[in-house]
Amino acid sequence: MKYYMGMDHGTTAISFEIIDENKEEVSYFKLNRDKLSKKEIFFKDIINDKIDIKKVKLLAMTYAMGDGISKITPIDLVKDRGIQSINGAGKVTGGGTTVYEDIMELNIPSVLIPGLHSGCEFLDDRFRASYSHCGSPEKVSLSYYAYLKTGFKNMIIADISSNTVCILVEDGKIKGAMDACVGAMGFIHGPLDLDMIRDIDSGKKTANEAFSHAGISKIASVDSRINNVKEDILEKALHNDKKGLLAIRSLVMSVIMEIYGLYGIMENKIDGIVLTGSGGCMTSPINISGMIKEKVERICPVYVLGSDSGAIGSSYIAYDIEKNKVDKIMGIDVIYE
Repeated sequence: MKYYMGMDHGTTAISFEIIDENKEEVSYFKLNRDKLSKKEIFFKDIINDKIDIKKVKLLAMTYAMGDGISKITPIDLVKDRGIQSINGAGKVTGGGTTVYEDIMELNIPSVLIPGLHSGCEFLDDRFRASYSHCGSPEKVSLSYYAYLKTGFKNMIIADISSNTVCILVEDGKIKGAMDACVGAMGFIHGPLDLDMIRDIDSGKKTANEAFSHAGISKIASVDSRINNVKEDILEKALHNDKKGLLAIRSLVMSVIMEIYGLYGIMENKIDGIVLTGSGGCMTSPINISGMIKEKVERICPVYVLGSDSGAIGSSYIAYDIEKNKVDKIMGIDVIYE
């Protein structure tokens, strides 16, 4: 049996998908980033309990902002873990670094997926000129999964979770995206407004601290541990707390605005809209997915994918690179022999 693996370096957890040579799922698991950073759990122990790592043909992985590379690149050719800096990515726990080091130590054949940034020539030049960074590497992975799952060549993908990033795909290629710090709000992260800029200028907060409190948590007045923020907001809303309800409605509004904005600049006729992430696929206890769908399905069909889309997409990238020898993924060049 041969295995292909995918990794999604998320805000609160790092997710992995393992598939076999028939593209059937072998295992899906998530590792809490805080527990990884505190060395309460180790990737190398967990993976060895699940499969024989010598049978892994390729792992496609994501890490942090991914702004140090612009092509899908073998890990042994990557410098500085494929990033320019760890700063600007929200709360730093060190959990992702621990996993990265374990993967290197275990000598698992791996490629690193780039983020969407101004150094990526496959992006529309207007996005490259306007924004230094458009999205982290897992946005490539979930876009690939959406592309394979739906068959949409021209679509907008809204990934709604701790942060929100909407991605524009045309002709099967990623053309641009709206990063968490410039566009719609997520549960934790969001764009910096005037008051936050003033707080930064006055020294009350660092830019990273402001970014990490710029999501709808600020509206709901929730300042709990990062792993509890979403649940605490939902709990408030379920108990008809005015701030909690307003936070949910504001999240929905900001996502709808971003989708319509990207739709307005599309060159091709749109095939569909894809909602994903823990917020994008949420129907219970609050139907966030349905609230967004109601407003955007007048544009085109809306498809909902699970919050595991990033890890699954990464595993499919590994599969198609190693087994099918593809040289491009969503317009991104692949370096692999």
